[in-house]
Amino acid sequence: MTETTQTHPTHPDDPADSYEAYRPRSPEFRAAVDALRGMRQDLFHDAFAYRPLPRKEPTGRLARSLKGRKREYAAWSRHALVCAGGALAMLIAWADDGGGLLGLVIGLLVLAPVLMTLVRPVGAFWLSLASTLAVSLVGTTYSNWPWLPASFISHLVVLAVVAIRTRPRTAAWMWLLTGAYGFVAETVFGWGHYDTNIAPMLVFSAIVLLTGTVWHIRRQAEQEVTAQQTVTAHERSRRTLLEERTTIARELHDVVAHHMSVVAIQAEAAPYRVENPPPELEKAFATIRENAVAALTELRRVLGVVRAEDYEVPDAPQPTLAELDGLLANVREAGLEVEKAVTGAVRELPQGVELSAYRMVQEALSNTLRHAPGASARVEVGYVLGGLGLRIVNSAPPNPTLIKPSPGAGHGITGMRERVSMLNGEMTAEPTPTGGYEVTVFLPVAVASEGGA
Repeated sequence: MTETTQTHPTHPDDPADSYEAYRPRSPEFRAAVDALRGMRQDLFHDAFAYRPLPRKEPTGRLARSLKGRKREYAAWSRHALVCAGGALAMLIAWADDGGGLLGLVIGLLVLAPVLMTLVRPVGAFWLSLASTLAVSLVGTTYSNWPWLPASFISHLVVLAVVAIRTRPRTAAWMWLLTGAYGFVAETVFGWGHYDTNIAPMLVFSAIVLLTGTVWHIRRQAEQEVTAQQTVTAHERSRRTLLEERTTIARELHDVVAHHMSVVAIQAEAAPYRVENPPPELEKAFATIRENAVAALTELRRVLGVVRAEDYEVPDAPQPTLAELDGLLANVREAGLEVEKAVTGAVRELPQGVELSAYRMVQEALSNTLRHAPGASARVEVGYVLGGLGLRIVNSAPPNPTLIKPSPGAGHGITGMRERVSMLNGEMTAEPTPTGGYEVTVFLPVAVASEGGA
């Protein structure tokens, strides 16, 4: 038995041969390729894309103070500044020629790339290099090469505007290409010229581009910080809202659980108060008690989801408006001068309304102590036919310099609005003309009919 071995000719497309032929590239080579790819993306890809310079938003204090047409003109200030730089370059070109026709032509050549930065920034850089070459060929100034004075100013303005409107990497590429243009112009077309301004151009352009890059980086950092602060404030507001809703759920649990417990006890004891009750009545009361106990079980299960681990059930009942005098006494001891006024016929309201009203008065007075030290307050409680009215107002603080910023500012108002919304009420919270603050609340309460009394 003879064993033969077949050999296959190698093929250039064979993956094994490709793997053997593959040699990993060095980090320097990959860095160079990435750099060239970045230059292509920044200066060649869609170089003449239409990107108009937007109007300036009135964000500064000076811009916000302007009114009418002055404010509209201020929105075009950046465009006017760029046009002023182009006009300066054009004026220099016209003056170098003594006011002749050639000076006007050169002025238009140096003005065009500056104006183009307003609509096509990257394309304006290439136009500026082309304009520099054209002006150097038709100009008559031999002491400055390859940038004549007008082209020198125009190119610096173009570099500054493009650097601000693009990314820092683009500014670096423009500086390198500007140096490369100066080197080629000096080497190929530099004969007959006794002086060169390549070094001044590189120095001044580096300063201009570095300034624009720093401004760009700082602006980007400010935008990121502002965006992060906005997200943080939004998340803090949501967290505060959820915490306040959890607090309301805990408090209402005690109110609802008390009423449901009373219903269950009364339903269980009712048949024993009637001699020889019919079976239907006993069955009805048993059903009522079973439903009340089931409701209590479900209520406690739901509350367990929103209750924190360190939450302790209060031993005392939830406060009501009957305990408002004790609250006012406590804040008086803390240094707040507060007076109370009650109008209308005082009557017992649903416990949820009483609790929410008490908490809102408590929060409003706490805000007065925190944000208006030294001010006085007034609490007005009005019992009207359709519900309960509250008004808590404080005077202006005598020494506003003592007020310290509070990280939780506005969270108390959020909690009060949640309570009012839960009870389908209405609330306003706003500063008073005298410098104080006023909170007004109306909580509707259904009027019990005589038949159900």
